[in-house]
Amino acid sequence: MTTIHDVLVRPLVTEKSSFQSGKLGQYVFVVANKATRTMVKDAIETLFDVTVARVNIMNAPAKRGRRTKSRRLLVRRPSFKKAIITLAEGSKSLEIFEGVQ
Repeated sequence: MTTIHDVLVRPLVTEKSSFQSGKLGQYVFVVANKATRTMVKDAIETLFDVTVARVNIMNAPAKRGRRTKSRRLLVRRPSFKKAIITLAEGSKSLEIFEGVQ
């Protein structure tokens, strides 16, 4: 991890994360596998100019998908690390999630 741009991989937009961003002030990002809470907090505060109250990090396990018609090939989705960022009271919302309300 050399820069703060390497910490955040992409925002994770699902039904649950859009509810969290609209009502609770929480935002979900897929982060690098070696990222820590302090790295994620520093990256969010620097890139979006907001105050972060809390960072929760969890590892989402790999999942096996459906088998194809031949039943020999097994589709597998890789594991990833995600971070749920809670903004402090009075902080503005992130621009990435503006259209997802």
